[in-house]
Amino acid sequence: MNEVIRLLQNHRSIRKFTEQKLSEEQIEAIIKSAQMASTSSNVQAYSIIGVTDPQMKKELAHLAGDQKYVEECPIFFVFCADLHRIQTACRMREQEMMYQLMEPFIVSTVDAALAAQNAIVAAESMGLGGVYIGGIRNHPGAVSELLQLPPLVYPVFGMCIGYPAQDPLVRPRMRMEAIYHENTYDPGKYEKEIEHYDEVMKEYYIKRSNGKMQTTWSEQMAERFSKPVRAHMRKFLEERGFRFD
Repeated sequence: MNEVIRLLQNHRSIRKFTEQKLSEEQIEAIIKSAQMASTSSNVQAYSIIGVTDPQMKKELAHLAGDQKYVEECPIFFVFCADLHRIQTACRMREQEMMYQLMEPFIVSTVDAALAAQNAIVAAESMGLGGVYIGGIRNHPGAVSELLQLPPLVYPVFGMCIGYPAQDPLVRPRMRMEAIYHENTYDPGKYEKEIEHYDEVMKEYYIKRSNGKMQTTWSEQMAERFSKPVRAHMRKFLEERGFRFD
């Protein structure tokens, strides 16, 4: 196993950080690595905002569900799907962008996610740690206002980055058989794989919580997806100028 694969397979979410700040060279390396992620047709339909201002991080932490590590990390990156820059390029060439379709929205969202994954891998390669924060979509309008996002830009998620002050267990993933399908999709294996993963995750949670938490993966998924989750997002995105025709 080479060092890249070892790094990828040792990924853990870090939520506690030391007070040590990142150097400008480290931030530049993270951003430039993010920029080299694959992007559909070289569109690069994303932007990254690095938040270091303590008061802004405090506000973002509150908007994200009072997640204190957003405030405590030395830098909080917000990854945005961004069609505003594409619209600017089109207007420079006296063309009107067809942003009313679903495809540009998908492209920009995927671009942001791909860039973010490059960013966290780059950070981990330097001994840093981080965690994705989907909670900024709890109040996306307020986040957009705070970050002064223009139309056709929306915050997809945030990412805390810093020097780890904890050494958590690696969270087990499903067996490869549950995820990988050869040639054709095979849903017939799911119940068996879910049952196996439930046992793995139950043991993991017991160990991580010293016996206080004994839930399973399927119980968590059933609880999470049996009720509306951020049902406000479509209305918010349409207000930002995105369309889903």
